[in-house]
Amino acid sequence: MTKSGIAVGLNKGHIVTKRPAKSKPSHRKGTLGKRVSFVRTLIREVVGFSPYEKRALELLRIGKDKRTLKFVKKRLGTHLRAKRKREELSEALRSKRN
Repeated sequence: MTKSGIAVGLNKGHIVTKRPAKSKPSHRKGTLGKRVSFVRTLIREVVGFSPYEKRALELLRIGKDKRTLKFVKKRLGTHLRAKRKREELSEALRSKRN
């Protein structure tokens, strides 16, 4: 509701012009940038997978998705990180097959 400029009533209050709020840098936290994305893919290409990731890939190959999740969760600490890692590895496996 807009203010009316009158001191009483439902829309009481001084009329002001709303200024647009600047977007804070903290609001874009977690957004993947182009450079970071490129660097990660380059490193993955050069270095490959770590030993635990290789084992997880092997589990995925034989179709043990739930076991992979449990294994990766144990290594990474949280359920969400484990789900992301499992998805990332299964995507790598899919791209490798094609």
